[in-house]
Amino acid sequence: MLKSLRLTVIPQTYAVCRLTPGEPLPPPPEQADLWAAVRTADELSLVLPEAGVDPAWRTETGWRALKVIGPLDFSLTGILADLSTILANAGLSIFAISTFDTDYILVRQDKLGRAVEALRAAGHAVCGTVDAG
Repeated sequence: MLKSLRLTVIPQTYAVCRLTPGEPLPPPPEQADLWAAVRTADELSLVLPEAGVDPAWRTETGWRALKVIGPLDFSLTGILADLSTILANAGLSIFAISTFDTDYILVRQDKLGRAVEALRAAGHAVCGTVDAG
């Protein structure tokens, strides 16, 4: 296991959306603590606060995000593997996003309490509230 990581619960509730690959990238919503877009030849995936979802999009709602406090050095290994293993062992599925500075783990809103408990039991520090903002 890695040394103890510090994570924080982001207060917003998020959606993971799938758009067609050629669809124009929508502007990020205001007041978004997290907004991500990944375009491949097959799709355009968005992660954004639920309030910014277009009803025409294929969407999975009800996600909460845990941010690993960074910045994380690129030489570090196993961060997502450690966190995802802890959560998998607790029976929780995740949606992971990495940025230049850090990693984000999204879990279903109704499973956030269990995720926080599992991470703390594994020795990681988690701050923030599990209530949706």
